[in-house]
Amino acid sequence: MSEIILSAVLLANAVWYAMGFITFHLRRDVFGKVMVPIKADRDNTAYAALVESGRFSGGFNFALCALNICLLANLAGFETDMQWATLLGFNALIHGSQFYGNVPMALQNRRGGGLWNVFKGVMLRIFVIDFVLMTFNGLLAILLLV
Repeated sequence: MSEIILSAVLLANAVWYAMGFITFHLRRDVFGKVMVPIKADRDNTAYAALVESGRFSGGFNFALCALNICLLANLAGFETDMQWATLLGFNALIHGSQFYGNVPMALQNRRGGGLWNVFKGVMLRIFVIDFVLMTFNGLLAILLLV
């Protein structure tokens, strides 16, 4: 596999996870407003708990960012295509779980409902980028196995 393609995908993963850390952990107030767009719905303890839960998501994103940076800095550390396919498959699973987590909300949006709009602004970018990174990581993993 081309080292350039692998490096590009690992870098894209690291940047995306870093953005997740910033959004969920450092800017969790903004995250809360995106998830609960109606101001009147934010005046309760459940909203405050949602905002604070961003620390946990941010922590996971920070760790995943660090993992991809370590992989990028150590391309020669993995000797077999199977090793790389495992790591890329893991990244594809992470991005896929985020993408598919928004699918029910997107379906509700299409019927005029849903708590947040998946097809607008920040949520649309998240939806699309998770799909693209899931696809890139998954395809590279499959190409390494065939």
